[in-house]
Amino acid sequence: MIPAKKYYRIMADKGSIRAAECHAEGYIGAGWLADIDLTGRLPDNWREFNRQFVPIYLERHPDKSKVAAGLACGMLHTVCRGMGIGDVVLCPNGSGAYYVGEVTSDYQYRPERSLAHCRDVRWCEDLIAREEMSQELKNSAGSAGTVSNISKYADEIEGLRSGKTPPALIASDADVEDPQAFALESHLEDFLVQNWAGTVLGSSYDIFEEEGELVGQQYPSDTGPMDILAVSKDKRELLVVELKKGRASDVVVGQIQRYMGYVIEELAEPGQTVRGVIIAMEDDLRLRRALQAASNIDFYRYQVSFKLTKG
Repeated sequence: MIPAKKYYRIMADKGSIRAAECHAEGYIGAGWLADIDLTGRLPDNWREFNRQFVPIYLERHPDKSKVAAGLACGMLHTVCRGMGIGDVVLCPNGSGAYYVGEVTSDYQYRPERSLAHCRDVRWCEDLIAREEMSQELKNSAGSAGTVSNISKYADEIEGLRSGKTPPALIASDADVEDPQAFALESHLEDFLVQNWAGTVLGSSYDIFEEEGELVGQQYPSDTGPMDILAVSKDKRELLVVELKKGRASDVVVGQIQRYMGYVIEELAEPGQTVRGVIIAMEDDLRLRRALQAASNIDFYRYQVSFKLTKG
């Protein structure tokens, strides 16, 4: 069975400042641990890679947290090993558009380049303008971090590559009176992140940042990405937030506990505790029963309100 093609948004160094160079020289790459040749040292599983290289990263960057080290090494593995030949990459060019290309080689170590850990890319002639993207793709392609998997927008990306603009979402006979509330239902995670400071959680926790860049949204773990990873303002506690549209059942308790277990084992510094928060519109009896035996997990409801008016 032929594996499905994957799609990634990749920043060419911080702020994608190396985008023009990567495009001109036909590659994409990463610059962490640039003096180490990773040839023969790239296991299939990124967690095995992190187990080996996170301590090295922390030794060289003692000011960094385990969260930052885990993210950097995980993204390095994605660029060097996780992407397959034929996968599609979108790289911001710094001018409101994206270079688009396909990966054409396995990992190469090229220390003479600005980004030493490289993959050859066959770049297309045409760019994809950010203004042509749907709001959902804009959000994902503009997310924090070096690498973002945007494979769920494959159909839209292929349409844009062929010159087809996605249809606009318009309301012909109704107006959304409260745009923020409408966005809360459609894009709950982005809404919460953007309005974090005004929430009850924002008074005690900050979404994880690294060098001023938000990295705590969709933080990777070995059981899937966490919706939000935050840290208390006194740095003593890490918070895992799981968002569910509509009603949450007891299944989500096991899910968030797996994320919390990963955080305890892989990310928490000595002396840091870990809590969990589930956010949904409604709960049910099974969830309430499950939370009775999970004292380190809290539940919050969100509310959505909008009105239709006839013009």
